[in-house]
Amino acid sequence: MSEFVPGEVAATWSPLSARQRRVLGTLMEKSKTTPDAYPMTFSALTTGCNQKSNRAPVSNYSTEQIEQTVEELKKIGAVTLVQGNGRVEKVRHYAYQWFGLSKVEAGVLTELLLRGHQTVGELRTRASRLEPINDLAELHRLLDALAARKLVVLLTPSGRGQVVSHNIYQEWELEELQKTIAAGGWSSDDTDSEEPTPRISPESKTSTSVKSHSVHSANSDELHTLRQLLANLTARVEHLERELGVAHTTAEIADNA
Repeated sequence: MSEFVPGEVAATWSPLSARQRRVLGTLMEKSKTTPDAYPMTFSALTTGCNQKSNRAPVSNYSTEQIEQTVEELKKIGAVTLVQGNGRVEKVRHYAYQWFGLSKVEAGVLTELLLRGHQTVGELRTRASRLEPINDLAELHRLLDALAARKLVVLLTPSGRGQVVSHNIYQEWELEELQKTIAAGGWSSDDTDSEEPTPRISPESKTSTSVKSHSVHSANSDELHTLRQLLANLTARVEHLERELGVAHTTAEIADNA
């Protein structure tokens, strides 16, 4: 599928479910990484959606679930079915037109759809396997352009370890993600940054030590709030697990721990 040419076709995208994002992201990825096997059969698409590498979270969708999801995406114009060799039906994406993307923008959005929120450094490393991205400055320009079209959301301020994601979430998903990021509920191995690591002076260390007692006294008040937040997040995770077709719920995992 050729890339989008601005002004040629108006983008028509809309928020997608977790399963829809995984299917569309997988089609976009495989069209770049394994063009000889694209368009994809339903069997290959199922395997691609459930692969353990470059996916977060890892899913366990059935072929029937993938077929249902493709039908949903077909109805909104994001994919189509074509006849392959031997008249086997195969799936092709319309992501360039549906989102309004250039080739490099498609590489960036593909990685966000497949892995969700991540740091800019991580994103550059991962998206560069699909399309060349020369440096972080180029990626920032791409992200700014995508954010201006509301396809990307910048979850933390610019600087070392800035966290970004796609903006194709359902509204409640984005709200929960923003709460989690604001509470510091994420981690990263990002080392690909042009901003220097802040240095902590001896005076800062002394000040931190003096303040530790007052911080400790406030922990009891914060603990109740954190427990309430954990309960809300647990409910959301279980909802996402059911959507993703994951076998065990969070509660079952806790009982078996």
